[in-house]
Amino acid sequence: MYTQALNAPQSDERHLEDADKSARFEARVANEQRIEPNDWMPAAYRKTLTRQISQHAHSEIVGMLPEGNWITRAPTLRRKAALLAKVQDECGHGLYLYAAAETLGSSREELVDQLLGGKAKYSSIFNYPTLTWADIGAIGWLVDGAAIMNQIPLCRCSYGPYARAMIRVCKEESFHQRQGYEIMVTLSRGTDEQKAMAQDALNRWWWPCLMMFGPPDQQSQHGNQSTRWKIKRFSNDELRQKFVDATVPQARYLGLTMPDPELRFNDATQHWDFGAIDWQEFADVLAGFGPCNRDRMAARRKAHDDGAWVREAAQAYADKERARRAADNAVAA
Repeated sequence: MYTQALNAPQSDERHLEDADKSARFEARVANEQRIEPNDWMPAAYRKTLTRQISQHAHSEIVGMLPEGNWITRAPTLRRKAALLAKVQDECGHGLYLYAAAETLGSSREELVDQLLGGKAKYSSIFNYPTLTWADIGAIGWLVDGAAIMNQIPLCRCSYGPYARAMIRVCKEESFHQRQGYEIMVTLSRGTDEQKAMAQDALNRWWWPCLMMFGPPDQQSQHGNQSTRWKIKRFSNDELRQKFVDATVPQARYLGLTMPDPELRFNDATQHWDFGAIDWQEFADVLAGFGPCNRDRMAARRKAHDDGAWVREAAQAYADKERARRAADNAVAA
């Protein structure tokens, strides 16, 4: 819906005119005015948004995989229905975001090819396995909780299509987080084996969730510029701290122990101090050496190949309709 009637990209004009346009653009962003697809924008702004939105879309699509294989193994019909709805939501989020990315001039086919070819990244968190049913609870509670922390500020992103897409995404993510936390509450109040399962899931997902927010601020390549352009509203470390502060009390309510011996409440800062994150693990996962990187990409490539006939049929139908309309117009003329 975002891609209809967009102006074709124009060739760059003279340097002085671009400088004037850049100044007006920066003033609009500083004044909290939304940038829309037909508005002039710097090439770097367009490139940054395309990278961020497409990676977000890829993450939603790949994110269906860790949970999808638990739909048939969920313990009750109610749990199956809720998980099925959640996975369906994630697919929808990917579609919203691909549509938003298309408004910047890249086709969906191009973006998907970049993912399947290994040129585009997706969130590191989805390269970890879901070993037990408790992992589904931990993903909803922790992964979707971290996503909400990161995505709510995106509702105020300077780029209109992205900001508007995030409003619905965040509403649905809040359902996902509540679903996951309810699973963890049920397990934590269950048998000793169920509580142990919940604790094991927390132990395995906690540190990868902290990595989700990206590298430390001093190592972030795009953070400062994205903040100045109001694509982001908070830095990686600020969001990570907000997540820790919100999540530690929830874990205590569950009666679970955080897998961090250095976790302490700092009376001076009124924040929870936490231990060092293994950034080498983060780098390894991003480089393709996580526990499930190969499995995730193999599954996506297979799904893409298996769906080729659908894309071909849709293209054939579109071509047929185009030819019919052209014939009707010729007759009318």
